[in-house]
Order: sequence, then structure tokens, then C-alpha cells
Amino acid sequence: MRWILALVVLLLAGAGELAAQSKGKGIRLWNLTTSTISGFQLSPAGKDAWGPNLTLNDKDKEVDHDERLRITGVEPGRYDAKVSYPDARQCLVRDIEIKADAVFSIADKDLKDCNK
Repeated sequence: MRWILALVVLLLAGAGELAAQSKGKGIRLWNLTTSTISGFQLSPAGKDAWGPNLTLNDKDKEVDHDERLRITGVEPGRYDAKVSYPDARQCLVRDIEIKADAVFSIADKDLKDCNK
């Protein structure tokens, strides 16, 4: 009977450890540009295969300066980003490294190929 109790304790401890690991903060974008971002799309680096507008996951659908946005549905890796602003300006950021449960930032100096 004691071995069953010991087994249950071990199983519960393992489940608790897995739950703690899954409670990471996830991937987050930190907007360090001087403007509010109204669109943020990712593509595998060099592919121009843009995904959905991730700012739609934010409560107000925009990411203000110094705000962080939770990024979902994206695996860690290297990406290009298409960054859009309310004034219709659009810029690219090339070769961003995105890591699991980590924050990556975009700053004005990172913006390239802006259309306005």
C-alpha cells in the first residue's frame, strides 16, 4: 500500500512540475519605436510569406510605445516582420530572433524599407 502512495506522490509532483513549466510568459513583442503599431506580421526570414496581423490579439488592436504584445501561434526561430502604423506607413524589420518565453523588441533603428 505504501508503494501506491509513493507512486501517487511522484505522479502528482511530476504533474506539478509540468504545470509550472507550461506557465511561462510566452513570446512577447516590446514596442520600443516612438509610435503606436497598428499592424505586426511575421514571415520566416527571407520568405515574404506574411502571417496574420498579430496586433489584433491586443485588447485595443494596437501596440503603444513601450507596450508589450503577447505573440501566439509562432514557433521560436528567425523571422522578418512587417510593421504598420496608423498613418499608413509600413516598414520591415529583418532577421529577428524569436525565442520561447522571451521578449524581443522593435526600435526605430530596426525599421528598414519604410514606404513613407
